[in-house]
Amino acid sequence: MTTPVSELHVISHPLVQHKLTLMRQKDRSTSSFRRLLGEIAMLMAYEVTRDMPTQLIEIETPLAKMRSPVIEGRKTVFVAILRAGTGFLDGMLEVIPGARVGHVGLYRDPKTLVAVEYYFKMPHGMNERDAILLDPMLATGNSAVAAVDRLKETRPRSIRFVCLLAAPEGIKNFHTHHPDVPIYTASVDEKLNDHGYIVPGLGDAGDRIFGTK
Repeated sequence: MTTPVSELHVISHPLVQHKLTLMRQKDRSTSSFRRLLGEIAMLMAYEVTRDMPTQLIEIETPLAKMRSPVIEGRKTVFVAILRAGTGFLDGMLEVIPGARVGHVGLYRDPKTLVAVEYYFKMPHGMNERDAILLDPMLATGNSAVAAVDRLKETRPRSIRFVCLLAAPEGIKNFHTHHPDVPIYTASVDEKLNDHGYIVPGLGDAGDRIFGTK
């Protein structure tokens, strides 16, 4: 049996691309950057959840009773890679407020660029849930690979990885380790620089979200 190749979904909707351009600008304020990220997260959520499972429920319209589909929101888990992944959460939860939330705490060793875990907390019953992993940047891919490694230990029903920007090096690394996990991104940028940052990119997403630099 051959190993499946990861799907790469580039969300090219004009609204997403417009807001991403604004976020890239180096003089964009922290509050504006944070607001734009939340808006993009909401827009991306529509594409990421396009094939999510639904169930029929009994409702009553002003005219008649009927059975109508709803998303199984309680079966969806948004997993934020700390700290920058939390910037995606609010927008995603606006679209699926019934989703549960998990967290993976990782930091990138500045010398080796290897991901180091310091926190991991998931909802119960992950084997019945669809996990959507969130991190704005897929740079080297080491953090995303490490997060999916841990997430797979909980045996979720499915996993999707969502990022704002991706570098070709990160995509290749992620595909090599997790060919079964689809990637959703707003842009595949040119490359990584010598410090492991995406170019042209938008700088350090965490620092720009929280105003820490």
